[in-house]
Amino acid sequence: MDDQLIADFYDYEALLPDEERKFLLKARAFMRDEIKPLVNEYWAKGEFPRELIGKFRASGLAGLPYEGYGEHQPAVSHLLTGMMAMEMSRTDASVATFFGVHNGLAMYSIHSGGSQEQRDRWLPSMAAMDKIGAFAMTEPLGGSDVAGGMRTTAKRDGGTWILNGAKKWIGNATFADYVVVWARDLDDNNVKGFVVEKGTPGFSPVKIEGKVAFRIVENAEITLTDVRVPEANRLQNINSFRDVAEILRATRGGVAWQALGVMIGAYELALDYAKQRQQFGRPIAKFQLVQDLLVKSLGDITASWGMLVQLARLQDAGIFRDEHSSLAKAFVTSRMRDVVARSREIFGGNGILLEHDIARFFTDAEAIYSFEGTREMNTLIVGKAITGLSAFV
Repeated sequence: MDDQLIADFYDYEALLPDEERKFLLKARAFMRDEIKPLVNEYWAKGEFPRELIGKFRASGLAGLPYEGYGEHQPAVSHLLTGMMAMEMSRTDASVATFFGVHNGLAMYSIHSGGSQEQRDRWLPSMAAMDKIGAFAMTEPLGGSDVAGGMRTTAKRDGGTWILNGAKKWIGNATFADYVVVWARDLDDNNVKGFVVEKGTPGFSPVKIEGKVAFRIVENAEITLTDVRVPEANRLQNINSFRDVAEILRATRGGVAWQALGVMIGAYELALDYAKQRQQFGRPIAKFQLVQDLLVKSLGDITASWGMLVQLARLQDAGIFRDEHSSLAKAFVTSRMRDVVARSREIFGGNGILLEHDIARFFTDAEAIYSFEGTREMNTLIVGKAITGLSAFV
């Protein structure tokens, strides 16, 4: 087994206790043996390989962060869950996103925002991956302004709620069993969360075609037309967008870990290629300018990893704030962009061929750079924290 990453120059993995590191190594072997052989084929087709759900189910990797619902009890550390997101993205960011949407956004919304009865009703089957989750917040006309401008509405009608509106870019939604839909209550104007079950009348997800990034993720545009959801499916602990922000704070940090994984995957591909590719009678890894590109990338990886280790510690201590995850997301995704660009440069013309993998990393990095809050939005969150002055419109 590949026990240590060549990109782990400062031995960050050693910070994990042995009991947790075994899960990281399990994820590493799973991604190498089960996922890597499939990804280019399905990336080219723009489809999610449904057979992977059964493989994930057998792996026992889901549900680890949630005490009482996963294979490991008690719940594992944020450092491990972060490194697992990194490890999956090191092989393929699309598959890591499928898992992160299910195991992170959807399950965490229920775990954080649901009642105990709701957690017990939905999470066991999701932890076993017998049921797949999705998270529907972004709208066709609303991204960064969704907090105050959510157009999807909810109206109470006795023991049910009627949802109307549209969502866009919703990963897993084409096949998910449970979709957490966020809507603005017409009576009090606050955002609330609802678990919409697959097959509910009026709920129509349509796969988005023509993407050049995250092609394996089946993002959907969802239309909700008089969708009736019982009060029992309204997340009982979500009463305003402030509660939703608690969820986004945690998942935003996960995206930064995902960006780190993309950096590492791209760097490893470039390093391996540079050692093998011959020009002027010697491997290009022997050239000073190529070594300069590689060392700059390793520096970005090492700095980003150190930031995320401390972010995980703040999460485990229960003292991390919005600006902590926002700085990590903004900084690490910016470093990721540079690393994948340098890595693709080392490949030269071969860097645009899917068979060399690096093109997949290069395009997927653009999606990661944009979602879960753009660099600009996260910058303003941090800017407000350090100056005490809001620059938001």
